Amino acid sequence: MTRLLIECTYVYEHPDLNSGIQRVVRSVVQHLEGRQGKVECIPVIMQGGQLKRVLELIPPSTPGKTTWMRHLIHGFDHARLRFWGLHSRLSGKLGLRDDGLSRRLLFWTWKLASLSMTLPLRTLLWLERRLGMVAQRSVPLEIQPGDVFLMLDSSWHVDFYALAERMKAQGIRIVSVIYDLIPLTHSQFCDAGLTKVFDRWFDWVVRTADGFIAISETIRDEVRAEALKRLGREEAEKRLFDFFHLGSELDLVEKERQPDPELVRVFASKAPVYLMVSTIEPRKNHAYLLQAFEQLWAAGSQARLCIIGKIGWKSEDLIGTIHRHPQLNKRLFMFNRLDDTGLEYAYANARSLVFPSHAEGFGLPLVEAMQRGLPVMASDIPVFREIGQEFMAYFDLDNPASLAEMIDAYDTTGRFPAVSELSQWRWIGWREASFQLLERATRTDPITASIPQTERANADCA
Repeated sequence: MTRLLIECTYVYEHPDLNSGIQRVVRSVVQHLEGRQGKVECIPVIMQGGQLKRVLELIPPSTPGKTTWMRHLIHGFDHARLRFWGLHSRLSGKLGLRDDGLSRRLLFWTWKLASLSMTLPLRTLLWLERRLGMVAQRSVPLEIQPGDVFLMLDSSWHVDFYALAERMKAQGIRIVSVIYDLIPLTHSQFCDAGLTKVFDRWFDWVVRTADGFIAISETIRDEVRAEALKRLGREEAEKRLFDFFHLGSELDLVEKERQPDPELVRVFASKAPVYLMVSTIEPRKNHAYLLQAFEQLWAAGSQARLCIIGKIGWKSEDLIGTIHRHPQLNKRLFMFNRLDDTGLEYAYANARSLVFPSHAEGFGLPLVEAMQRGLPVMASDIPVFREIGQEFMAYFDLDNPASLAEMIDAYDTTGRFPAVSELSQWRWIGWREASFQLLERATRTDPITASIPQTERANADCA
């Protein structure tokens, strides 16, 4: 029997995090682990140079909750990200040359100073792993001929290369799920350290993996094009390039739990509430939303903007602007630690989701909202056209007034400005999504025709 080894190291070590990738990993493991069929699906982690079978992905006491140790880990990790973000901004303002002595001196000064954060962080992570091992949440696993190793989690965070190469040398087939290539294609929105780590990871993956499964057709085409650039046509044609679509359920909703009273108050007024759900970082383009809603408020609109999402990188200026905004807690609201119960409530009571991202691999909040009957206004980018088709309304990223006018017209006429009615839209759940992934990850049919002739020609000219 074929075994699909589903890698979920980062979620295993960070059980309280609840961003998009974590939801994907939890949902796929939930629907595939223990299934009956020709393929045995086994969640695994890479830890200490060893492959381990996961007995318990999320500890029963911590689904969606944060322990005191996790609070400290988040605090040190967040401080480290801000510290290196300051280094990047300072280097840019000083105009230091990449190969100059001054830049190297600044880097090593920063590196030494950062030990005050990285050493406690690594100690806490080590302690957390040791405590997890005592709890026997995982046990060693021996690989077998015919195993397929599915890299589902955000493995660029993990030092796994030696282990994975040993597995590859033993004949294990490696398939990597690719969420996006944003650190490569839109590096201006990412932390400089992440861009370097991700580039190293992707270069290894593209040369080592037997196949790639993206979370959208748009990203599949980007991955294939990047593989052609890095490998050339002959090597790239040996790989599988495919995609699957994500599901739409919120997996951590607690029915007996009440939503945050502060959130309920946001929706208590008759004023329409527009929702933005995402990590707060530059690529998500929250600044565009503020500009559009400031135009609405200046014209007398009572529309409310509710921002839901944890604070990410390069967001210090934006968070400061929000905290100082005269409409904060009047027509502008922000929740940085909302659980799935609160998110479900927000989706159920909002007027529309507004999503102005510059770039995405999929856009999970789009399908979460639309599946619940909440219409979506989004930036006009290819992947959103793929997911939303004619059932979403699209605005111009270069012109915040286009969103302001769209919202004003919707509030005035009551007609949502999409081509087709949302009631006709259908999407898959996590069960269907997980079985799509299973089927495509275990394909063994020939893949030599997977690269279109136009892309082959472009590769030959590169």
